[in-house]
Order: sequence, then structure tokens, then C-alpha cells
Amino acid sequence: MIRIKNLHKSYEIGSNSLHVLKGIDFNVSEGELVAIMGSSGSGKSTLLNIIGMLDNYDNGSYELDNILIKDLDETKAANYRNKFLGFVFQSFNLINYKSAVENVILPLYYQGIKRREREKIALEYLDNVGLKNWASHLPSELSGGQKQRVAIARAMVSKPKVLLADEPTGALDSKTSTEVMSLIQEINNSGKTILVVTHEEDIAKMCKRVVRLKDGVIVDDKKINQKVL
Repeated sequence: MIRIKNLHKSYEIGSNSLHVLKGIDFNVSEGELVAIMGSSGSGKSTLLNIIGMLDNYDNGSYELDNILIKDLDETKAANYRNKFLGFVFQSFNLINYKSAVENVILPLYYQGIKRREREKIALEYLDNVGLKNWASHLPSELSGGQKQRVAIARAMVSKPKVLLADEPTGALDSKTSTEVMSLIQEINNSGKTILVVTHEEDIAKMCKRVVRLKDGVIVDDKKINQKVL
């Protein structure tokens, strides 16, 4: 599903160059649930941004579903993101003045689906995350865990090939974090490929594989005995 070979990324800061990714080799098969870990500055966010087509790389190669992702203009990158990827963020990124169902509907606008069908599909995905009865509520009326469930439903509604979760439990308490990760496990068990960036060991243990970065290189990559609740 994801094939990355000898990936390099640098940023120019004034007259200096910061070499963030230093020859990353990283493959993810369809249906994997992978945690990406590393301290601040390790390169994990840069790697996720490149996989998410939010940033370009300098050298090497990145293939997603057998398509080479390289030097995309914003229009093409946006089209590929809508086709291949779903995103879940620590801060939820919900639109405050739209209800839960309206937030979930948003990705469907770009697929030419009629309004009534969009609403039906969005309600089905809210039901999948246990929030159908909260469909008309605004984000301000939802708990942190409920907001993240809405965000997950929104990410999944366009049926992406890969779900990218950037610190999905970072703003949640431990009990709610476990509940959200249990939902991510359920989605993965249905066959979805998922990458989770996290700094929390307990969250990483709920994945099937843990990749650790340090100073722009992968220092450990192994499958683990997944913690399932």
C-alpha cells in the first residue's frame, strides 16, 4: 500500500539547511495498523506530512497504492488526498458552526453525491461510531471523545485507502483515549490501513507494529503483540 525508499527531506532556515529525514525506508502493507513514534524533532510529523501529501520530499521515492507521489501541485495533491486518504488530528478540526452530521458530510461534497444521499451516508457513519443520536449537535455540545469520533466518521466517509491519525488521543483523558483507540482497532479489523503518530506507549501497544524514529532515521521497526480491549 505504501512504499517509501531512501526518502530525504531538508528545510532551509535562513542560510542553514536542516536535514530532517535522512534516507527513510518504510513499507506498509494493506490492512496494517502501524504506530509511528519518536521524540520532538525525530521527523515523525514530517514523514506523516509527506505520506499525507501535505509536503514534498527532496530525494528518494514514495508510492501510494502503486502510484508515484512526487512534486504534485496543490490541485492534484488535493484530488489524491480526497481519493486515497482520511485524516484524524489531535485538535479534531471540526467546523464549530456545523452540526456533527454536517461535519461528516463535508468530504462527500467533492464526490458529486446528491444531498439526500450524502445525509444518509453521513448518518450511517455516525451510527458506526455510536453517535447517530448526536447528529444534530454542534461540536461545542460534544465531549472530547465524541468530537474525535465525529472526526473519525468524517475521515472514513469517503472510503479512503489509508487513515492517517496524528496524535488522535493527545487531547483526551486515558479512558477516552482507550475508547477511541478501540474504535480505530475495529476499523483496522475491517481491513483499513491505518498509521497512528503518537508519543504514548500505551497507545502504540494497541497497534500491530511500532516504528521508532530518531534524528531522521528509523531506529526500530517491529511487530508487537497488540493490546486489545
